[in-house]
Amino acid sequence: MKVLVVEDYSPIRKAVEATLRESGYAVDCAIDGAEGYSAASNGGYDCIVLDWMLPKMTGIEVLTRLRQVADQTPILMLTAKDATEDRIKGLDFGADDYLVKPFAIGELLARIRALIRRHYSAKNPIITIGNLSLDTIAKRLTRNDQLIELSAMEYSLLEYLALRVGQVVSRSDIWNHLYDLSDDSHSNVVDVYIGYLRKKLESDGSGRILHTRRGLGYVLEGSS
Repeated sequence: MKVLVVEDYSPIRKAVEATLRESGYAVDCAIDGAEGYSAASNGGYDCIVLDWMLPKMTGIEVLTRLRQVADQTPILMLTAKDATEDRIKGLDFGADDYLVKPFAIGELLARIRALIRRHYSAKNPIITIGNLSLDTIAKRLTRNDQLIELSAMEYSLLEYLALRVGQVVSRSDIWNHLYDLSDDSHSNVVDVYIGYLRKKLESDGSGRILHTRRGLGYVLEGSS
């Protein structure tokens, strides 16, 4: 999952970025509204953390412009404005959630997780696929209550596919949602991790649930 953080205050921006990366997210950052809008317009983000008071273009302006072009990326407004009328304004202009500074970093992560689940219509944080259970809070995969060890990238890939279970997901879509702009990995890394993940999902000898659709991408199939 990839998150865009638009925040001009360096200590907060760096703290949020570091925490998100430690939690397994790919992260891009912008230091003003114009830069944030440009990054957001390129798409590929699963959530945008957007400060209200920004130079060059305010957070509300960024929010309004994105919604005007039908960009439905979940947006969490991050601001020192705590008056009821300000919260109402942010939500009415299209924000999905609102967090007032100072905030607990754990709450920020929980809200981001909830927004991403809602965006992909996954209300339950536990996603079940056949005999597999993916806990999107603890970030762990089990099969019949037995833990399956995954690397951070394997987990991120599985989570993204699980949130879109039954849908064919292109290689470029996976790339856009799992890697930040500074990553210099080669595009075939997606195929490599698909291979790693497939071996672990099929380690008990059960049938294949991660399929390749030649020329289209990959699809994770199973009950959820």
